[in-house]
This record gives sequence, C-alpha cells and structure tokens, in this order.
Amino acid sequence: MIKTEKATKKFGSFTALNELSCTIPDGCIYGLVGSNGAGKSTFLRLVTGIYKPESGKITIDDKPVYENPEVKKRFVFVPDELYFLPQASMQRMARLYEHTYASFNIERFQNLTKTFGLDPKVNLNGFSKGMKRQAATILALSTMPDYIFFDETFDGLDPVMRNLVKNVIYSDVCERKATAVITSHSLRELEDTCDQLALLHKGGIIFESDIENLKTSLFKVQVAFDKEYDKELFKGIDVMNFVKKGSVANLIVRGNREKTITLLQQMNPIVLDVLPLTLEEVFIYEMDALGYAFKDMII
Repeated sequence: MIKTEKATKKFGSFTALNELSCTIPDGCIYGLVGSNGAGKSTFLRLVTGIYKPESGKITIDDKPVYENPEVKKRFVFVPDELYFLPQASMQRMARLYEHTYASFNIERFQNLTKTFGLDPKVNLNGFSKGMKRQAATILALSTMPDYIFFDETFDGLDPVMRNLVKNVIYSDVCERKATAVITSHSLRELEDTCDQLALLHKGGIIFESDIENLKTSLFKVQVAFDKEYDKELFKGIDVMNFVKKGSVANLIVRGNREKTITLLQQMNPIVLDVLPLTLEEVFIYEMDALGYAFKDMII
C-alpha cells in the first residue's frame, strides 16, 4: 500500500504540492489526472523517492521511500522525459536493468519485444517518440515490479499501441497483483484502464473515487410532462443539474437508480429515459458540485 500524508514539495517560492494526502491500495490501477502543472510529475517523484518532501510522510507498505534501497528495488518508474544510455539499444539497456534489478526477467523482455514488434538490437536513437515510449515500458515491466509508476504513459502512442500497453499493464495487475499508478492530462485515456481515479489541481487532490461507484452513483434522466413544471417537482430526488427546454427536462441525478425511476414513474411522465454518463461528464458534475470549473483543470 502506498500512503502519502500531508506531503508538501516546494521549488523556491513555488509550492508544487501542498499537504497532499492519499492512499493507494495494493493490486489496483490508480489514475491521477490533471492539467499541465497540476503537480502530477512532482507527486510521482516524491512517491518514488527522487524528491524529498519539505513536510509530510510518504510510505510504501509502511516503510519510508526516500533513500531506502530496499523499498526502491520493488518498484519501477517510467518518467515523462525518457532517458537511455547514449548509443544504447534495448538489448544493452536490458543488461543494465538486469544488473540493477534482481527480479529482471530476460524471458519476459524477449517476449514483450516480440509482442510490440521492436528489434532489441537497433540503436534507440533511431526510434520514434512512440517507439521509445514502448521500449521504456517493456524494460520497466520486465523488472517484474510490485509497484509500477508511469508518467504520461500513453504520450506519443497510436491507438493500437495505446491499447496494447493498457492490456499489458492490466495483465500485470491481475496476474501478479502488482499496483500501477498512472498520470495523464487526459481523462479519456484513463477511463477504461483504472480502478480508481483522482483529480489533482494546484498541488492537491480535490476529488478521488472508485470508478465503478463513481459511474453508478450518477446518471442522466430525460423526462417530460404534459403540464408546466420546474425543478421543484423533483423534491426528494438528489438533482445535481437541471436543464429544461420546452416540455423536456434533462436531470443529472445522484442516488439509487431503481428508486429514482420508481419515484419518477409515479409522477406519470409522458417521456422517461435513463441514460448513462461518460466518466468525463461524471467528473464535470462532481467538480461543479464542489465549486470547481472542471474545464479549467484538465484537457
């Protein structure tokens, strides 16, 4: 389990993270979404012990991370800005990883290079941005880590490779019970991948939720009546958003779906449809309820 308690990180007079607290359970894919400059990369560098917080506490399985080799050998970090040895091939990088990580699995490395269709003997300088991202992912996952940290994992990947990377990460989490922490500025990239999502804004997590609970607790209702009405008609229903055009109203409702439908049916509507929300829509309405402008936080 990864636990961050009131962690603060400053760069001069700029506060990148301000008393950030979160708990990431084992065996899940945890997504951290936010706009550029929200503090996502700083968060990962704190959790992986690259940075030391000015205050607060960061632990993995109740052990401090900073300057702790025993903890660090259990995780791997793929940063946004990739680095490879000068003139190195994937094969040469694999030898470096093999000497660094006792858990490095050369057989898995070979299998993943075949799966991704990359030549491990080719100089990495000749790789495209997306191919370098794939190479870094292959090397990281070949270490067989307990914890995997990815910063902007899908940057530069085409849709096919993006899905392949997602599937490989998902396989690690399901089969080996690993924990993956993924950051992105795009909610759509994480929607079908993560078990939990958190929204980071101006150095703090302002919203965090399990995706399934998040999706099922909010839904959209389209309803119409053959009489004049307004939002007051729906007392007893937790309506987060109400928009009416003519006789048709669109409601964003929080609560039990079946109970809400029963209450609405008792009002004898002439139209009643219950529609699913996308995860982005869910975040928009949740943020609006908290008084934040979601569109200003993330792309």
